[in-house]
Amino acid sequence: MNEPIHIVGGGMAGAEAAWQIAEAGLPAVIHEMRPKVGTFAHRTGKLAEIVCSNSFRSDDDEQNAVGLLHWEMRAAGGLIMAMADAHALPAGGALAVDREPFSEAVTARLRAHPLISVVEEEVIALPSSGRWIFATGPLTSPALGQALQAETGAEALAFFDAIAPIVYADSIDMSVAWEQSRYDKGETEAERRAYINCPMDRDRYEAFIDALLAAEKTEFHEGETAGYFEGCLPIEVMAERGRETLRHGPMKPVGLTNAHRPDQKAYAVVQLRRDNALGTLYNIVGFQTKMKYGAQTSVLRMIPGLENAQFARLGGIHRNTFLNSPTLLDDQMRLRSRPHIRFAGQVTGVEGYVESAAMGLLAGRLAAAEAKGRPLAPPPPETAMGALIHHITGGAEAKTFQPMNVNFGLFPPIDARGGRKGRKDRYKAYTDRAKAAFAAWLDGQAALYAA
Repeated sequence: MNEPIHIVGGGMAGAEAAWQIAEAGLPAVIHEMRPKVGTFAHRTGKLAEIVCSNSFRSDDDEQNAVGLLHWEMRAAGGLIMAMADAHALPAGGALAVDREPFSEAVTARLRAHPLISVVEEEVIALPSSGRWIFATGPLTSPALGQALQAETGAEALAFFDAIAPIVYADSIDMSVAWEQSRYDKGETEAERRAYINCPMDRDRYEAFIDALLAAEKTEFHEGETAGYFEGCLPIEVMAERGRETLRHGPMKPVGLTNAHRPDQKAYAVVQLRRDNALGTLYNIVGFQTKMKYGAQTSVLRMIPGLENAQFARLGGIHRNTFLNSPTLLDDQMRLRSRPHIRFAGQVTGVEGYVESAAMGLLAGRLAAAEAKGRPLAPPPPETAMGALIHHITGGAEAKTFQPMNVNFGLFPPIDARGGRKGRKDRYKAYTDRAKAAFAAWLDGQAALYAA
């Protein structure tokens, strides 16, 4: 008999991983610490419990990257999407689910599967043998977090994480902004132009600080306290220390010359740094924030050059546990130092329920293929799943790696020639290309999932 594949964590990723393994004809064991060991967020011991928003976001698989991810998961026979569809609520173009019936249905399907068993126990150490998938999410238990820290050498895996917004490059107004590294540092022309700069005069800066201080901020959950890193303070915290703090910090104007108005010295400058190898995404440097999303978009669009900015990810603050996956995981989602262990879900550095479940689906399929002696390549980077796994296992900048939602900025660019110049046409081209590539990837696994 085949040795079982063990999954630690019964959330979205763990549930999906177990389903994919069992559907491939292999036994799977889910180790879930709840309800014996609880968290501040979970209320039950059910699998795939939804603790935050019940929205799976847009279901548009022609114009939206997360909608495309929905399509791919459905095409792969994903349990999470099947149960979400079965328990959908009216939500316009989005997919929202009825929380409790959804979790109950996922739990029932998994427990009823003859190849899946569920063990209620906390795993506190990394195993030395067997096949394992760790899908413990952002609320990884302290004991397991310490084991991960000891194995990876990471200084911290669990902390209050303030993350900066990320902007689509093609939504930045380059008639206002310009490319230049501070003091023109860099050995090559590309390095000397590695940043995009947005200038502010004094009046605009003062108005920005007023709006920043007045904006609604995220409150902490009961029992949580803020433990920011001093080098990663939210911009609101810096502004509260004095109105000039930001101008002498991340918004300092020194070493920069406005290419559009070289004779005018900016009072402050907001810099954006390329966030991926494709150059399609830019991180707003030093702009970690705990502003609520609605206030955040309004305040950030006060920055000259960002009036029409489109955001691949807004800033936020939360307790988070995730690996520096670009340095620690290979393209099979295996821990380089212990390749019998895979990781899936939010602990790998993806953000959101759908993305977490998708990484569980991938980890389950990759583990099943390996166990059957039929190694499987990850999906092509032109697909939504492929773009995500490429980002977390090598495409992202390791030094600034932060959790990311799926978005078209992670995909290899579409050639805009041949009439596809508008955003709507371009997004349709992304999804058409992705569906064809993903269907071909699935076709190559027909034997693996044959009845």
